[in-house]
Amino acid sequence: MRLVTIMVLGISKTPVNILVTPLPNFSPALVGYSLAIAADGKKINNIDNIIIATTINRDDDPIVEFCKRESVSYFRGSENDVLDRYYQAAKKFGVNDIMRVTADCPLIDPENCDNIIQIYLESDIDYIHTGLTFAEGLDCEVLSFNVLERSRQEASLLSEREHVTQYVHNHPDLFKKVTFQNKTDDSKYRFTVDEQEDFLVVKAVIEALYEESIKLSTHEIKNYLDSHPDVFSLNSHIIRNEGLLKSLKED
Repeated sequence: MRLVTIMVLGISKTPVNILVTPLPNFSPALVGYSLAIAADGKKINNIDNIIIATTINRDDDPIVEFCKRESVSYFRGSENDVLDRYYQAAKKFGVNDIMRVTADCPLIDPENCDNIIQIYLESDIDYIHTGLTFAEGLDCEVLSFNVLERSRQEASLLSEREHVTQYVHNHPDLFKKVTFQNKTDDSKYRFTVDEQEDFLVVKAVIEALYEESIKLSTHEIKNYLDSHPDVFSLNSHIIRNEGLLKSLKED
């Protein structure tokens, strides 16, 4: 049976102390929350392993300590050449098909991830990703090791080395690529954790909605934010994909 390995970028630009900060009513860190969702086979099917791809920077030691404590596979590589780090992690663990998520997106939707994996496994494609109609922070994508390897060999722009699949987006003629769009336009919502304001939003969501079974749905989160405009507005001023836009300017 063909299975997909989830590889989580264990730091990106998010301060480590945010990723590993215990939350009330939920003892693991934010990175652990996304891992808990991913690891539940009832929520995401057809996965065989979870790997954290973090950096060799000593500031990321808490991520490694977390992985050891929770018995999660991990790899340490370049801080700036994220594409190479991702490739080396996949190569070390013999990964063929990869679902990429980032630890600064702790509220990933298991149903969306499951749908994307199913489409990928049942179609003749190289790469599939969530579109801009999803809330920021629900990003996930699936690609083959061959796509990752070619990207690593040929990518030359700073943005292509920092953002793992940017080379694929820049060269649609080279890959069979699919964009998975949401049924509704939820682009106004922001569930990612890049800034302190983001952390406050996600913290409020988890404190308000979390129960033992970890069954937060996107629908529940949206309803909570719609009924709590004071929380919704905390990070609504932040530009979507701000890190990528900055990298593109530096190319």
